[in-house]
Amino acid sequence: MLVILQARMTSKRLPGKVMKLLNGTPMIQRQINRIQKSKNISKVIVATSIEKEDFVISDLCQNIGIECYRGSLTNVFSRFFDVTTSNNFNNIVRLTADCPFTMPLLIDEMFSEFNESNFDYYSNSIIRTYPRGLDIELFTAQSLLKLNQFDLSEEELEHVTIGIYKRPELFKLGNHSQSQNLSKHRWTVDTPADFEFAKKVYNNFQDEEEKFTQSDILRFLSQNPSIFNYDF
Repeated sequence: MLVILQARMTSKRLPGKVMKLLNGTPMIQRQINRIQKSKNISKVIVATSIEKEDFVISDLCQNIGIECYRGSLTNVFSRFFDVTTSNNFNNIVRLTADCPFTMPLLIDEMFSEFNESNFDYYSNSIIRTYPRGLDIELFTAQSLLKLNQFDLSEEELEHVTIGIYKRPELFKLGNHSQSQNLSKHRWTVDTPADFEFAKKVYNNFQDEEEKFTQSDILRFLSQNPSIFNYDF
């Protein structure tokens, strides 16, 4: 299975966030290290833009031995389409590089369910029960090829998969939920406050940056309620 990790440096609310350091290592590299702990991931490709600001992302990828594809800044769909058609994988995972808490065990659990049910698209964000920042989207390469036949809107070109799950009559969709609804938690990094939260969590898991789980974070937060990051 192929992971396509979309990344850019030109975030409006927190420019350069993907290269900000968590325990001395760029956030995107921390996320890649966690992704690679998944038993079902064969390859990770970072999909960034051709803008000059994103050279730092491609340079990092070269330094750590990760393939990087560069394409349109605004037409993110084209980046995913080009990577998908250039690689021989039937199944794709879409992740974004502002989510340093990606859970590899959750990827594996969802991939198993995705395969068993023959979904075209499977995520844990159609109906949210996971913290924002643990979003995982799985879809078939064939679904992306099929979607490319449509005259996609600007929104669909920017958000890649929205064109799939907005067409439930054409694609078999599935949602992965957990019993405890944690959707009010905010574990993504879009703002300076989000990044401060991420730093505190990572500082707590020094030397275990690739091992901590959702339960570990929740346990840490229960002991330190003042650092909760809510999605209000």
